[in-house]
Amino acid sequence: MKENTKHRILIIEDDLHIAEGLTLNLKMQGYAVKVSGDGVSGLANWKQWRPHLIVLDIMLPGIDGLSVLQSIRLEDEKLPILILSARATVDDKVKGLRYGVDDYLAKPFNLEEFLLRVERLLKRAYWEKQHGDADAAIPDDIPELFRFGENQVNTLTGAAQCRAGDVQLTEQELKLLRLFIRHRGKHLRRSKILEIGWGYTGGMTTRTVDNFIVRFRKYFETDPKHPVFFQSIRGVGYVFSDE
Repeated sequence: MKENTKHRILIIEDDLHIAEGLTLNLKMQGYAVKVSGDGVSGLANWKQWRPHLIVLDIMLPGIDGLSVLQSIRLEDEKLPILILSARATVDDKVKGLRYGVDDYLAKPFNLEEFLLRVERLLKRAYWEKQHGDADAAIPDDIPELFRFGENQVNTLTGAAQCRAGDVQLTEQELKLLRLFIRHRGKHLRRSKILEIGWGYTGGMTTRTVDNFIVRFRKYFETDPKHPVFFQSIRGVGYVFSDE
């Protein structure tokens, strides 16, 4: 059967039996399918392959599914994502919805229902592309022009007016800033920042995060040695305050 390359579906699932079953049935429907067995490779395939829809498990080796979800949502709010997980309590579903998942289906699941949900999500995404602002990439809860103190950042383009003058944030700086904005007032561990912001596991050095914070303080703080916005939490990580 010829694959319908118009609709590419990425499955991020570590259960080989489930992944193979989903792949077979999705291909029978004409979709192009790729499988990633862990969160790190899932993020890599998302960036390289640019699927039209992602089927995502929560309990993954390396980086968990919710961190994968948050990482994607920092760059793309429109991509349809369907969580398929054995974790199906109300709290699990609420957390998934809070982080931006489009649909949530509990394991074990009915195959016909799964295929219908996939079809519906793809149709909705197509309709939004035809009738809405599908090119907008920033999360809905992050304003396009974000102000804190005397600083102003365009969270779509990365153009910033700050104490250091006019600065063009790099793609990674912008993604990290969006992460802090979305979690403003909350403590973020360095390891979690690496997972969401870079797609790294605990084996990577947390010094990477520290270096970016140094840059942010130079850009945005009146006195970088005594930061107001990007504060260190000893033994934990950092907290961003926009007040």
